[in-house]
Amino acid sequence: MPTPSKRITAIVPSGKDGWEVHSAAWARQQAGEDIIMLSVGDHDFDTPLETIEACVKAVRGSNHHYTPLPGLPRLRKAMAAASTACTGIETEPDEIIATQGGQAALYAAVQTVLDPGDHAIVVAPYYATYPNTFSAAGATFTVVETPAADGFQPRADMIRAARRPNTRAILINTPNNPTGAVYSRERLEELAAICREHDLWLLSDEVYWTLGGGEHISPRSLPGMAERTLVINSMSKSHGMTGWRMGWLTGPTEMIRLLTDLNLVTTYGLPAFISIACAEALENHYGVKEIAERYAARRALMLDAIRGMNDVTVHGSEGGMYVMLDISAIEPDDQKFAWGLLDKEKVGVMPGSSFGEAAAGHIRISLCQPEPILKEAALRLRRFASNYRREAA
Repeated sequence: MPTPSKRITAIVPSGKDGWEVHSAAWARQQAGEDIIMLSVGDHDFDTPLETIEACVKAVRGSNHHYTPLPGLPRLRKAMAAASTACTGIETEPDEIIATQGGQAALYAAVQTVLDPGDHAIVVAPYYATYPNTFSAAGATFTVVETPAADGFQPRADMIRAARRPNTRAILINTPNNPTGAVYSRERLEELAAICREHDLWLLSDEVYWTLGGGEHISPRSLPGMAERTLVINSMSKSHGMTGWRMGWLTGPTEMIRLLTDLNLVTTYGLPAFISIACAEALENHYGVKEIAERYAARRALMLDAIRGMNDVTVHGSEGGMYVMLDISAIEPDDQKFAWGLLDKEKVGVMPGSSFGEAAAGHIRISLCQPEPILKEAALRLRRFASNYRREAA
């Protein structure tokens, strides 16, 4: 067989993606074990019925044909309205391009602002695909950790120190996956100042904006940032639509026009019936309030259930679908702790180091389970932590 391209073989250089504990937990659950899965961020509930019915109606209405490359006009209008609410700045449809989920929006943003050999700064902890998305563009990157003791808030001095002459972009995620940290206005203003000073793009992943547990601040709304910010968004979390693969990118009109050319050679547009259902879901906010309230209640329940657990500290965890626990006082090796929790208590979680060194010594707990299961998981975690200390002694 002829050799594959360096581009494709470099996407995941090690062949591993840090999700080994999750994969093992899933396999054991499929084999019939009583495994509580708290590792993946996929809802345990269905997409709202109104959205499903809108899709069925669209399918039966013969909406099976090609769609415009940047998205159906109705969909882009609905996404622009959602982006206005998300970013706090009036957004027009020609500042929007529809994509196959948030990951495709991130991929498009990276491809659009970076050439091979360019450099980017990735603020960590980060979503697992971030590094390899830059690798797919042939770009280099530097990971800048956010201190756990500082609530995983980004520090401008650390970002300045990581900048190089060929740095073109900074990537952030707020509310953050995996930490649940919500970046403060002060820290975002400091990042914006760096971008303006050095003429950098800011790639802002805001897919959890409706689950922030408070006021959402988008850097796009800060002075001088609308023309240099690309906002990644998705319907997966806000509207309960992970498997529908619908997201969008918000940015300057000229960049969106260029991104349309990227769609020409990648997606060639999106399915019409899904686009229509998504437009209706955005227009009518199907599920948004209920989903946000559900995760807020689950977050409060989990934090209350682990309160007082000796040697376990909560960091971040203000928003999103996750709780981040510092277990380093019990076991500094988060991989070892996660494997032990799976083997002894049958609870699958993500080791924090899967998301960057800033989260090493932590475990990420997904809130994508009903409240009784979360309570049971907290009991198992408390028991495991207590026994772990005794066994170590």
